[in-house]
Amino acid sequence: MGTHFITGTGTDIGKTWLTCALLRHWQAAGLRPAGYKPLLSGFDEQQAATSDAGQILQALGREITPAALDEIAPWRFAAPLSPDLAAAREGRRVDFEDLVALTRRITSAEFLPTLIEGVGGVMAPLDETYTVRDWIAASQLPCVLVAGSYLGSLSHTLTALEALQKAGAGVTAIVVNESPGSSVALVDTLASLRCHAGGVPLVAITRTAPQTGIAELAACLG
Repeated sequence: MGTHFITGTGTDIGKTWLTCALLRHWQAAGLRPAGYKPLLSGFDEQQAATSDAGQILQALGREITPAALDEIAPWRFAAPLSPDLAAAREGRRVDFEDLVALTRRITSAEFLPTLIEGVGGVMAPLDETYTVRDWIAASQLPCVLVAGSYLGSLSHTLTALEALQKAGAGVTAIVVNESPGSSVALVDTLASLRCHAGGVPLVAITRTAPQTGIAELAACLG
């Protein structure tokens, strides 16, 4: 199974939900997974339990403590902005080399399987030079691309896929979360993506049976 990077076409697309669902699935199967959210914007110390990092810790059955947060989410910023802007608000910056080094250390850990959740979308800026795509490529990790089924998601998904592949990042699967209230049927979104995704496996997460998609994705990840 190894380590996979969870990225998305944009923010609020379901990366954290998917990460937690996979971690719970593997735990139920008797495995010892690990999950990380190294870079986190919009973090409120008073509401740590509902943050992305807090949800991951809960999915792992771990207590939400300052030490645990520092372990899985060392770069935390208060402003709900892209990492470069959120860091600048605090007079800080994301050290790209340190971020990649941490990711590689996580990859070499004994826990299997392991998930590293990214921040925002594929091209979210980390600083004045690097984006999330660069982070994935430099870490040499396969990734899962999370998308939606809303009107416009086809272009967003295929653009993100092309950006990842252009950087040499391997995409293990595209996960399509069924968007609530979408004018486009999930089945139609999947049919169109199959024509253009170059054979990358597609996994559907439906509103009525989301765990079916989680099981299918877990199988794709080995």
